[in-house]
Amino acid sequence: MKIGQYTIKFPIVQGGMGIGISWDRLAGAVSIEGGLGVISAIGTGYYQNMQFAEKVVDSRPYDAKSLYSFEALKTIIKNARKICGQKPLGVNVMCAINDYGRVVVDACKSGTDIIISGAGLPTNLPEFTENYPRVALVPIVSSAKALRIICKRWMQRYSRLPDAVVLEGPLSGGHQGFTYEQCAMEEYRLENLIRPVKDEIREWGNFPLIAAGGIWDKDDIEKIMALGADGVQMGTRFIGTCECDASEVFKQVLIRAGREDIELLKSPVGYPARGVRTSLINCVDRKEGAPVKCISNCVTPCKRGKGAKEAGYCIANCLGDAWAGDEEHGLFFTGANGYKLKEIISVKELISKLIYGENRK
Repeated sequence: MKIGQYTIKFPIVQGGMGIGISWDRLAGAVSIEGGLGVISAIGTGYYQNMQFAEKVVDSRPYDAKSLYSFEALKTIIKNARKICGQKPLGVNVMCAINDYGRVVVDACKSGTDIIISGAGLPTNLPEFTENYPRVALVPIVSSAKALRIICKRWMQRYSRLPDAVVLEGPLSGGHQGFTYEQCAMEEYRLENLIRPVKDEIREWGNFPLIAAGGIWDKDDIEKIMALGADGVQMGTRFIGTCECDASEVFKQVLIRAGREDIELLKSPVGYPARGVRTSLINCVDRKEGAPVKCISNCVTPCKRGKGAKEAGYCIANCLGDAWAGDEEHGLFFTGANGYKLKEIISVKELISKLIYGENRK
């Protein structure tokens, strides 16, 4: 699969997962094994016990500059390169974060090959990458309409089209590009979104469509590519790898989770988010959660803690707790098929299973 000037041996993109689920170890391992490893730029201030955060308050990176630490991101990319060399390597930057443009530039300065961006429409992404023409740009969309808006604005403002597009269906982990009701509707299933998005791509040229959300094994990959996808993005399945940067507690929460434990949650970001029901969610539902205090100023839709107070928890704090292995206070995102995760294997073995089948070691 070609993304801009970069060739990915296997059409498998590892989804960017933050805080700290896909950093140097996971992304580097995926890229060296022939997929596209993707570093999450979310919450890099937590990296290596916050040694790169400029300011720490109450054991949290303080404000967006520390939460999205340039020095930490640069170090994560450098360490991933030690694993994968010059194999293609990506960085995921959510549109909804504070300091979005600065973090995109930070990723480019630090040597990423590909920027993947969603959680909102990245209509101004090329503005921040104009000095880095070698960096491929990949927006995440949930509909043909969203892709049309992006292509139209990118062409009008920057004379540029996406180098690929990720189409994310409503079975993905974390934040959704759909309402609660749409997540359960047949017409919004990933399988039914591929054709209209593929048709929209043809209106603008020809670039890869990477399908995401609910894809678990070789059979799923083959089925979705038979419908017109050029590749797939997978997040949750890579949590079940030895190299995943998540804590062992995080991995075990998913391994223990049953299908009934995975649900759509209310998020301070304003979108539905899929994760595991844990003690945090139970406390929030009973309105017994800890007092909400905005320290890291993570995302613009939260409006400096207003959204967090409405939701009953701070998403930056709780994702940080999950990465650190705090099962009581952590927020554990997963795709709808996360309950299928029953073992921890190497990235090498997982890639082999995805390409050749589950019985291949």
